[in-house]
Amino acid sequence: VQLVESGGGVVQTGESLRLSCAASGHTDNKYAMGWFRQAPGKEREFVLAISWSGGSTGYSESAKGRFTSSRDHAKNTVYLQMNSLKPEDTAVYYCAAKRVTLSSGSYYYTQGAVYDYWGQGTQVTVSS
Repeated sequence: VQLVESGGGVVQTGESLRLSCAASGHTDNKYAMGWFRQAPGKEREFVLAISWSGGSTGYSESAKGRFTSSRDHAKNTVYLQMNSLKPEDTAVYYCAAKRVTLSSGSYYYTQGAVYDYWGQGTQVTVSS
């Protein structure tokens, strides 16, 4: 499956952005989705993960209370809504997909190593 992120840009502190992750190819399979980010000189870190069903979501401490995610199965798209952005949120944001079965459709995954597919990333810059 191919993942394409969009929606990144330059915003000021306190503003919002919504990132999109559109999937194509083999979208008839079930995928849990995750959002990760990598700032310059830092390791990639987990941001948020959402189950295939959309009913379960996991958050990093930095994302709690500010970021949410939703998914539209009809459009094969997952969204990351980021509010109250801070300069420390500046990073390249990646979405990732992990193939799951129906029995694990309500689980989300916070470890990047378990994901099967990754997008190319979209830059988010928050100016102070």
